[in-house]
Amino acid sequence: MFSIQKVSSADIEILMDIAGKTFRDAFYDLCDPIIYDAYAFKAFAYETLLCEFNNPDSQFYFAITNNEPSGYLKLNFNTAQTELREPEGMEIERLYILKNHQNKRIGSRLIDFAVTTAIEKQMKYVWLGVWEKNLDAMRLYERNGFKIFGRHTFHFGDDQEEDWLMKREL
Repeated sequence: MFSIQKVSSADIEILMDIAGKTFRDAFYDLCDPIIYDAYAFKAFAYETLLCEFNNPDSQFYFAITNNEPSGYLKLNFNTAQTELREPEGMEIERLYILKNHQNKRIGSRLIDFAVTTAIEKQMKYVWLGVWEKNLDAMRLYERNGFKIFGRHTFHFGDDQEEDWLMKREL
């Protein structure tokens, strides 16, 4: 059984746990552990996530599989977007699935949900940034209609990494 559920303020600790686990699974082995730990400690702290949650232009959702969170999605609108900040666009800032739930089409379902949300809000496009070394994620986004339109630098602690910017017109 699968569903998508909006994260509530009472769920911030659960979000913190899932965000930390999924980010670690995705990137820990590819990074300097000291830089990773410093970044993750701040990025997924309770106060940081609560502040993001309280931004009226951001929305968090859990993927629920068999009554347990299996991943999460963060959508940004208007000035909450990390780049474009155009009112006709919506950003998928985060889409992460717990390791034991990967390859079950949960990512595609979350993308479908994001696209439906954007259409309901009369957006013209959905966009995201994906690390250039995250080839599995890039393939997922391409299979779901996203195309590369640019690049940007992502600051990961003292490291500078490159992200591909991808967009899906609606």
